[in-house]
Amino acid sequence: MAPTETKPGSRPYHHGDLRRAILTAALDVIAADGPSALSLRDLARRAGVSHAAPAHHFKDRTGLLTAIAAEGFGLLAATLADAADLKDAGVRYVRFAREHPAHFPVMFAPELLRAEDLELAAARALAADALRHAVSAVQPEDYGIDTRLAGVAAWSLAHGFATLLLGHNLDAAVDDQNPEEVFRTLAATLFRAR
Repeated sequence: MAPTETKPGSRPYHHGDLRRAILTAALDVIAADGPSALSLRDLARRAGVSHAAPAHHFKDRTGLLTAIAAEGFGLLAATLADAADLKDAGVRYVRFAREHPAHFPVMFAPELLRAEDLELAAARALAADALRHAVSAVQPEDYGIDTRLAGVAAWSLAHGFATLLLGHNLDAAVDDQNPEEVFRTLAATLFRAR
């Protein structure tokens, strides 16, 4: 049988970017049902490939979740990169969580990930550097504590707000207001703008 021919009743294998297709399908599943609903076999079915095909790109479920987290941290770093100040970085963090609701919970679930993955470590470092840069622009008199603790406070506020928002725990409090503007107001109570 020639390479372009197929067996009767079978469909030809052709996938332009299987890795991306599996990641996209995984993000859809996570957004709808959470990371625990993820199955490589189901993702292969959705992509129209053999059940073993995703393993060529991700090895296993943990590898797939690690790739999702690494991609998420890279996207977060890009989102934070040109923040005007610490409040803007926080607003961008909340926006990132809203725009990437499937990446966000996976990124902060170390029990689901391969901690030693180099791509993940590099992406985490980029995101952490972007946050540190935003914190370093704050004047000491604006936060009253050392820079490291100011970073922890800012991250805690943004991450906590984003997590509560994604879990619909702030629906009544935010109501019909723009969540990013609500966060900006909250942040202003803790970090004065200069």
